[in-house]
Amino acid sequence: MAAKARNPQKTRNPDLIRGVGKFSRSKMYHKRGLWAIKAKNGGVFPHHDPKVAAEAPVQKAPKFYPAEDVKKPLVNKHKPKPTKLRASITPGTVLIILAGRFKGKRVVFLKQLSSGLLLVTGPFKLNGVPIRRVNQAYVIGTSTKVDVSGVNLEKFDDKYFAKEGKKKSKKGEGEFFEAEKEEKNQLPQAKKDDQKTVDTPLLKCIEAVPDLKTYLGARFSLKAGMKPHELVF
Repeated sequence: MAAKARNPQKTRNPDLIRGVGKFSRSKMYHKRGLWAIKAKNGGVFPHHDPKVAAEAPVQKAPKFYPAEDVKKPLVNKHKPKPTKLRASITPGTVLIILAGRFKGKRVVFLKQLSSGLLLVTGPFKLNGVPIRRVNQAYVIGTSTKVDVSGVNLEKFDDKYFAKEGKKKSKKGEGEFFEAEKEEKNQLPQAKKDDQKTVDTPLLKCIEAVPDLKTYLGARFSLKAGMKPHELVF
């Protein structure tokens, strides 16, 4: 099979002999349409301003690659959507905690924080559950409700529960464990006062409803013969 013949690039001014073109310089001036470009720009050929070209710095590629890979932070263009609250959970709803330290305890839902977590309280005097944050995936909403309209919750947000940095100090082994026990047992007085401020109006509303105080103080658990799918909360 014969190879395809190559089509050499055609020029507007072919050479008669090497170095001598078929058309003159003035002929090529009209043939290339340079007269139209000159007429369009007021009789002058367009040119670039050398000052503007000098101002733009030319970034040269580095001569050598870095010895180690430099990690670049990834740009996260995803905007997180606010967590949708379950329809069965409204301010004042009594919830049952399903996991964690207070598993099986009944708590009162106060409000949803900006992080999507639920702000709840026992109250502490009834079942020992303090003001804390809970994920709605680990709670069951009940049909029981408590009036929380008189509780001031402006102070409570995600920053309120942030852990404070502890100052490190050189101590002996015995002193270290003793100090650690004291730090765990101690609770700031401000936190205690906030707990009382929230629980006081709640307790008044709870005591006004018969058997509600006993209901919140009792722990929920499944017993023999109980079918979870048939339970109504």
